[in-house]
Amino acid sequence: MLAKVQTLGLMGLDAYPVEVDVDVANGLPGTTIVGLPDSCLKESRERVRSGIKNSGLRYPQDKITISLAPAAVRKEGASFDLPIALGILAASQQINPLVLQDFCFAGELALDGQLRPIRGALAMAQSLTGCRIKKLILPFSNAREACFVESAQIYAFKTLRELVEALHAPDPPKACRLSPPWKTQKYEDHAPDFSDVKGQFLAKRAFEIAASGGHNILLIGPPGSGKTMLAKRLPSILPEMTAPEAVETTKIYSAAGMTRSEEGLMTHRPFRAPHHTISDIALAGGGSCPQPGEISLAHNGVLFLDELPEFRRNVLEILRQPLEEGCIRVSRIQKSLNFPASFLLVAAMNPCPCGFFTDPRKACRCHSLQIQKYRGKISGPLLDRIDLHLELPAVLYQELTDSRESEPSSKIKARVEAQKALQRERFKNERFSSNAQMHTRHIKKYCVLEDDRAGALLKMAMTELGFTARAYDKILKVSRTIADMAGKELIGHDHLAEAIQYRNLDRQR
Repeated sequence: MLAKVQTLGLMGLDAYPVEVDVDVANGLPGTTIVGLPDSCLKESRERVRSGIKNSGLRYPQDKITISLAPAAVRKEGASFDLPIALGILAASQQINPLVLQDFCFAGELALDGQLRPIRGALAMAQSLTGCRIKKLILPFSNAREACFVESAQIYAFKTLRELVEALHAPDPPKACRLSPPWKTQKYEDHAPDFSDVKGQFLAKRAFEIAASGGHNILLIGPPGSGKTMLAKRLPSILPEMTAPEAVETTKIYSAAGMTRSEEGLMTHRPFRAPHHTISDIALAGGGSCPQPGEISLAHNGVLFLDELPEFRRNVLEILRQPLEEGCIRVSRIQKSLNFPASFLLVAAMNPCPCGFFTDPRKACRCHSLQIQKYRGKISGPLLDRIDLHLELPAVLYQELTDSRESEPSSKIKARVEAQKALQRERFKNERFSSNAQMHTRHIKKYCVLEDDRAGALLKMAMTELGFTARAYDKILKVSRTIADMAGKELIGHDHLAEAIQYRNLDRQR
C-alpha cells in the first residue's frame, strides 16, 4: 500500500515543501530511502524502526521503499524521522492515510518513541504562509518558537504514541497557543554594566556614539586598558529588540540548532566573540548544506573580534561585504543563499606585538618594522569600513581606586533610545533606520554642514591626512550622529572635529 505524508526541509534559513511517499509491498524485508538523503537521513531507518516498536506499534516485515520529493534536492537532518514513521504506519494500515492529508509533520524520533527537537521550526512555520496546508505538527520543545507565526496552526506532541492516539481520536487535536505573550527581557538585568568601568571617559563617549548611530568601532590599547571589558558591556546600552528583530534573529539561531525551548523567541541582542583561530567558513557560514556562521549569528547584535591582527587575512576580508550590505552570500552548486549579517562590529587590538607601544609605564620591545608588519595585517579597505578608531590609554591607579560611581548603562541606554527614535523618524520613508546605513544620496540630504568653517576643516582633513572617499562618508555619518546627540540640525565644526579624531589609524597611515 502507498501512503503520502507532507513535511518540510531546511535549506539555509528557509524551508521548502517535501513529500514523503512510502510504499509497503511484498518482498524481502528491508527499507530503502531514495531522494538524495544525507548520512543522517540514511540512519533514520534504525531510529524509525526502534521508535515504532517501542511505541507499542508494529513495524512491517515487508519491502519498504521511501521516496523524498523533489528527488533532485539533497535532504539533510533528522526532521524527516516523524513523517517517515507516520508514512510507514499509514502504508501498513495502522493509521488512516486520510487523517494525514491536512497536516505537515517534522520531528526527530528517539529510539523509545520520544519526539526530539529539530532545527528550523520557525522557518518551517513561516513557510506555510500562502500554502494550502496551515497545520504543522512538531515536537513539544519546538512549539513555543513556531507559535509566533500567526498564520500557522501549531500542534505539539511529546511522543509518537501520543500523536497516533490524537490522530485516532474522534475530536481533532487542539492547536497550541502562545502563553504568556512575548515581551522583551531587559538586558541590564543579567549583563555587565558600564558602571563597572573605571576611567576611560573618551571610550564611553565613543561607545555611546557607536550605539546611537550603529557605527563600527576599533579599540587600540595596551593589555589591561579595558578593551574587552568595554566591548562586553556594549549590549547593555543597545535598544531592546523589536518583535520583527526577535523573529529574524530567532530564525537564524533555530536554523543553527541553538535555540532553547523555554525561551521561544530570543529576548536580547546576541553577542558573539569568536576566537582568532576561527576558519573562514565558520565565520561566514557554509558547508555542504549551508548553515549560518558567526557573522549571521551576530545579526541585530554585536560581533566582537578580540586581537584583530591575529585573525587570518582571508578570514578578515570576509567582513567587507557584510559591513557594507548587511548580508552575506554563500554560493554552492545547488543554490546561492543569502544570510542576514547586519551587526555592530567591535574589534580590539594591541598597538604592537608586545602590546606596550603606547604604555608610558612599560617599555616596548618591538622594532618599527615589527609594528608596521603587525598593523599591516589589517588591510586598508577593512579599516575604511570601521567608523571609529579609538586609542585607549592604560588605566591609572587613581582611576582604579576612585570611589565615585560611574554612569550606569541604564542612563546611557535612555539617551541611545532617544537617538534611535529620532533616526527612525528621519528615515521613516527609507529601508533603514540608522545613520551608519546611509548611502551617498542620503548623506547629501541629511549631512548638511553648518558653515564654511566646517567645510574648510573637512577639506583640510581630506587633503592633509589623506583620507579615502569611504573615510569621508564615514566621517560625515559619525558627525551626523554627534550632531544629533547635541540636538543640532546642521553639522558644525565641533562635530566634524570629534569625528575626525576617531580616524586614528587613518592618520597614522
